[in-house]
Amino acid sequence: MTDELNEPWLNIIGIGEGGTDDVSDLGWSLIAQSKTIIGGQRHLAMIADDLTPDAERIVWPSPFSKIYAELEKIRGQQVVILASGDPMCFGIGGTLTRHFDRSEMRVLPAPSSFSLAASRLGWPLNKTSQLTIHGRNPASLLPHYTPGARLFILSKDSTSPSLVAKQLCNQGIENASITVLEHLGGDKEKIIESDARTIKNGGETLRFADLNVLAVALPDQLPHWLPTIAGLPDDAFEHDGKMTKRDIRASALAKLAPHPNALLWDVGTGCGSIAIEWMRSHASCRAVGIEPQEKRRVFAEHNAQQLGTPGLRLLASQAPDGLRGEEAPDAIFIGGGLSVDVVNFCLRALKPRGRLVAHAVTLGSERLLLEMFERHGGDLTRLSIAKASPVGPHFGWKTSMPVTQWAFVKDA
Repeated sequence: MTDELNEPWLNIIGIGEGGTDDVSDLGWSLIAQSKTIIGGQRHLAMIADDLTPDAERIVWPSPFSKIYAELEKIRGQQVVILASGDPMCFGIGGTLTRHFDRSEMRVLPAPSSFSLAASRLGWPLNKTSQLTIHGRNPASLLPHYTPGARLFILSKDSTSPSLVAKQLCNQGIENASITVLEHLGGDKEKIIESDARTIKNGGETLRFADLNVLAVALPDQLPHWLPTIAGLPDDAFEHDGKMTKRDIRASALAKLAPHPNALLWDVGTGCGSIAIEWMRSHASCRAVGIEPQEKRRVFAEHNAQQLGTPGLRLLASQAPDGLRGEEAPDAIFIGGGLSVDVVNFCLRALKPRGRLVAHAVTLGSERLLLEMFERHGGDLTRLSIAKASPVGPHFGWKTSMPVTQWAFVKDA
C-alpha cells in the first residue's frame, strides 16, 4: 500500500477562544486542500470563503449522530473538522475514534480548556479530576465530591455554575471553593472566584458566560461523603430489605474486578447496589441491570441518580430472555433469579477472561452453585457475617444468613 493511500483523510483541527491565530501552517494547508469543512457556524465563519472556494461547508447536523453517515459517504476525500480546543478532551476527536480507525485521522489540538484553567490557577493537571456536564447528567459529578478533591468541570452553559453550587450545597459542602473561568484564551477572558453558598444564593443575579469552565476545590473535611471503593453502607441505598449487604457486596465486587470501560450484567439487580458500586469504581465502567419487579427498578433508578451513576441501564425483564442481544459483558453478577438456564446462558455470553460471581442463600440455589463449581471449577466460598448487637445491658454476636458465593473466571 502506498504512502498516499495511507494518508489520513479526516483532519480535526482545534481552535481556541482566540480564533484562528494559533492554527499552524499545517492546519491552514489542510484547510486549503479540503473538499469538505465541517463545524459550528462560529468556526466556519472564521474561514474566509476565498481560501476554500470549492469546499463544501457543513454545519453540525441535528441530531448530531447524523454526521457519521455523512462522513461515510465522503470517506477518503480530504475532510476538515473544526472543533473547540483539544478535540481529544471530551470532544469530537474522541467520539470519532469509535467510528473510524485512528490511521484515517489527523488531530491538531489547541490547548484544552482544562490546560488553560490549570495554568491560570496553578493546579497541576495530574492532581485534578477532569469532568464534564456538557451533554452529561450532572449527577455523574457526585462520586467525585471527596475530601480535598480538586475538580475541573466543563460546563454546559451559563447555568452550570449555579447548578453545581446547588448540588454541592445539597451535599452539605457550602464552603467548597468555585472558580468560574470564562472565555479562556480570548479577549473576553474573565475569572470569578467564589464559593458554593454565594453562587447558590446569588440565583439569577449572578450572570456567567455560556462558555465557561468550573474549578472546584473541596475542603479537607466534609460532613458527608462516600468512597468509590466497594462496600458502601447499606443505608446509602433505598431498598426493601432484600439486597446484597455491605460486607458481602464488597467481597463480590473484589472478585468481579471492575476496570475501565468494562461492562457488567447485574442479574436480578434489585435496588442496584452491585451495579452502582461497579460504576462508581471507574467513571468509564458500564452496567446493565435486569430486574422484573417494578418496585425494585424504581429503587435502582433512584439510587443510581443519588449515588452518581445515572448511566445505569435497567431492563424490565427476566433473565435469560431479557438479555438476549445485549453486548457481551466483561463481568456478570447473579444475585437473583438463579437457575441452571440463567447460569449456562451467562457463561456462554461472558467474554473470554470474563468473571462471573453468583450468590445463593437457599439450599436449592446452594446445591446449584455446588454443581457449577464441580463442573467448571472456580472458587466456592461460604460467607457468614456476625455483628455485635445489644443483649440486655451487654452485647453479643448476631449472625446474618450465610451466603454461598461462586466466583469463576472464563478461559481465554
